[in-house]
Amino acid sequence: MPFEVIPAVDMRKGKCVQLVQGVPGSEMVSIDDPVAVAKDWIGQGAKTLHLIDLDGAIEGKRHNAPIIERIVKECKPMGIEIQVGGGIRSFEDAACLLGMGVDRVILSTAAIRNPDLVEQLADSFGSEHVNVALDSKNGKVSIEGWKKQSEHTAVELGMKFESLGAGSLLFTNIDTEGLMRGVNTLPTEELVNSVSIPVIASGGVTSLGDLISIRKTGAAAVVVGSALYTGKFTLTEAINIISEEQ
Repeated sequence: MPFEVIPAVDMRKGKCVQLVQGVPGSEMVSIDDPVAVAKDWIGQGAKTLHLIDLDGAIEGKRHNAPIIERIVKECKPMGIEIQVGGGIRSFEDAACLLGMGVDRVILSTAAIRNPDLVEQLADSFGSEHVNVALDSKNGKVSIEGWKKQSEHTAVELGMKFESLGAGSLLFTNIDTEGLMRGVNTLPTEELVNSVSIPVIASGGVTSLGDLISIRKTGAAAVVVGSALYTGKFTLTEAINIISEEQ
């Protein structure tokens, strides 16, 4: 499976935003129409969209659900894969998203608090539709929109959720997220080497060189947000440089 660059469409209060380290009010980018943004990424060559309901992640309620539903309805016919996270707290939440055509649900807080949920979803829908997000800060995984820290490392939880049926992991290095200072690939590489399921990397990508560094960790894909929205490089440039390297 070729390495993939996945654009992020993070939503807060109905807008497409980019936050610094996930802190509400730190918007460096705010765009009124997330549906138009999603379609623009597809026009630039995106094969997968990464949709995050930040209100859901922070407050536990998926306020941007109607926008996500519109994106799925209008973009899925284009042959695009869609993964969704943020505020998915129950089996019913996840089942609703998968039922409307989402390819992968991304669980974070709910998985760590109720690991059985991962197993239930994998059994019901298939492992390939279940992703667990491991957001790491100072070596430990954070939950509740990064407001609280668990006692577990990403490697510990990655191995646990693989055994419970997760089909992939999303690893975000909060220490570099949104700061536009480049990536630290070591934590990603450690996680990749500890599990046999695909790891999608995220956090800190600032340059095309960062994409190449992440690909070398063995990650299956990378989610890019701020660098694309602030014009560090275009999605087309990112896709082209990765295809040249492969």
